[in-house]
Amino acid sequence: MTRSGRWFPLLGALAALVLVVGSGAGRAEAAVEIQWWHGMDGALEEWIKDLADGFNKSQQEYHVNAVYKGNYTEVMTGAIAAFRAKQQPHVIQVFEVGTATMMAAKGAVKPVHELMAEAGEKFDPKVYLPAVTGYYTTADGRMLSLPLNSSTPVLYYNKDAFKKAGLDPNKPPKTWPEMGEYGKKIQAAGYPCGFSSQWQQWILLENYSAWHNVPIATKQNGFAGFDTELQLNTPLHVRLIEQLAQWQKTKTFDYGGRKGDANPKFSTGECGMFLASSAHYANVVKAFKDKWEFGIGMMPYWPDVKGAPQNSIIGGATLWALAGHKPAEYKGVAKFFTYLSSPEVQAASHQRTGYLPITLAAYELTKKQGFYDKNPGTDTSIRQINNKPPTSNSKGLRLGNYVQIRDVMDEELEAVWAGTKSAKEGLDAIVKRGNELLRQFERTNK
Repeated sequence: MTRSGRWFPLLGALAALVLVVGSGAGRAEAAVEIQWWHGMDGALEEWIKDLADGFNKSQQEYHVNAVYKGNYTEVMTGAIAAFRAKQQPHVIQVFEVGTATMMAAKGAVKPVHELMAEAGEKFDPKVYLPAVTGYYTTADGRMLSLPLNSSTPVLYYNKDAFKKAGLDPNKPPKTWPEMGEYGKKIQAAGYPCGFSSQWQQWILLENYSAWHNVPIATKQNGFAGFDTELQLNTPLHVRLIEQLAQWQKTKTFDYGGRKGDANPKFSTGECGMFLASSAHYANVVKAFKDKWEFGIGMMPYWPDVKGAPQNSIIGGATLWALAGHKPAEYKGVAKFFTYLSSPEVQAASHQRTGYLPITLAAYELTKKQGFYDKNPGTDTSIRQINNKPPTSNSKGLRLGNYVQIRDVMDEELEAVWAGTKSAKEGLDAIVKRGNELLRQFERTNK
């Protein structure tokens, strides 16, 4: 099979490429152009633009122009067309669950460890947060892509709602029973909903598993081989989904839609608590400004589960360099990657967006600058992801066709919330349908 022939079905399995660079007006004539394709909009698009502008102003040899290409699917479609035309960008942003697909795209990617070595740029995987590097490295420790925006789920809560409900505004719930108790008190104080959640697959299944140190799938969640099977229908998984389904009936828990569709439930004051990405921080600050106070706590856990809480796992994305470009252009990509990894840039990005600081040096710099003291709770994501050393159950996941598997999770969980399936039936269906997709990926990429 040709390289391009192998690439297209893999791209079709990927629903989250993210990051472009098109031609830009006003750059120096001799500057080497670096294409970076992305799909971030709103406040995060401004952040991406500022990253590119900052690099461009720091030197004159290379020019990066970050261009928004629509949602993940639209970026994917554009990338396929560009590859067919042999006009692929230099860099694309791919979300974390697309890692297995990218790894299988032999000949289509240029691993970051190889890119940096050839360009003579200093590159040490040990400077990055261990929970981040583990997700994007081979078994022998070689990094495949450059971490850019990694996040983890946290619990946001409305301190004003807590006060009205007679709850201590400085003590968020720690356990699932407390989530139900607090949610009901918040409702009794006049709020329609106790709590909601973003990204139900990532938070209520994937991170829930890691937080309780139970597997998402066999073969170390896919890190140890292709022939994996999902394990998301255990009694512990049924326990949570069953409880949430019961709370859904009274809106103690209220499902608000896929991905970030539930955001307004918290930003408008409808729900008193919200499980969401740490990268939702900037949006919460904006929504709550001059209206209410908010706090940040860790994800809840079942207190009777031995060893819980363990550690959370990351979301977000990394930058993958694509094959087929000139050495001089790769040198520019490498220098851009070095710039993005600098403590100053990473610390500023972390403080601005709520994404993890990526490097240990950026975390220490943020502490030194007093950001965590001035903004209590903003270190929750770091403390949570580093709560305990990762195990084979809490390192993350590396499963093929996972974009489609997440769609299956959404469909089946929505059936549970609607009351048309029991928690066990919904989770069994996720495992059965998900395993079929895993076998398809295995057949295609072995």
